[in-house]
Amino acid sequence: MVIVVLSSALATAKTVKECDAEYSANKAAIKAAGQTKTDYVAACRAGTAAAPAATPAAAPAAAPPPASAAPAAAPAPRATSKPAAVAPKVNVGATGAGGFAADAQARAKCPSDTVVWVNTKSGVYHFAGTHNYGTTKQGTYMCEADAKAAGDRAAENEKHP
Repeated sequence: MVIVVLSSALATAKTVKECDAEYSANKAAIKAAGQTKTDYVAACRAGTAAAPAATPAAAPAAAPPPASAAPAAAPAPRATSKPAAVAPKVNVGATGAGGFAADAQARAKCPSDTVVWVNTKSGVYHFAGTHNYGTTKQGTYMCEADAKAAGDRAAENEKHP
């Protein structure tokens, strides 16, 4: 019997899309705090970004009283909302020596080396700016030298930056 225990950080890791949407929704507050979009998304994915406090919505202004001679207007139709599409969760985490949950952490560890996203299921790594960078279902950020040492290989259809 195999028991798998996920840390709470891995269970709540957000995707780049989720963090990007969160940034867009709170752009003014995040910029006012002096944080760039890249830094915010990296912190969001690592689980260290605090969501800015939501500003309360302003109360609508009172409508003027209707004229007594005007007929009553029909109520506006209610807007229906579709449930939000559920994005697949990316299993991000340090799965071995040299693996990091966030791009920024890997860049800090290896400033002179290229940071890559290693798909831990296939053993193939991807470079920043490519379609699969940080988006495969299972993976971790690593220095390219560490990925090679672990036996991983570069994707054949990608060019080294």
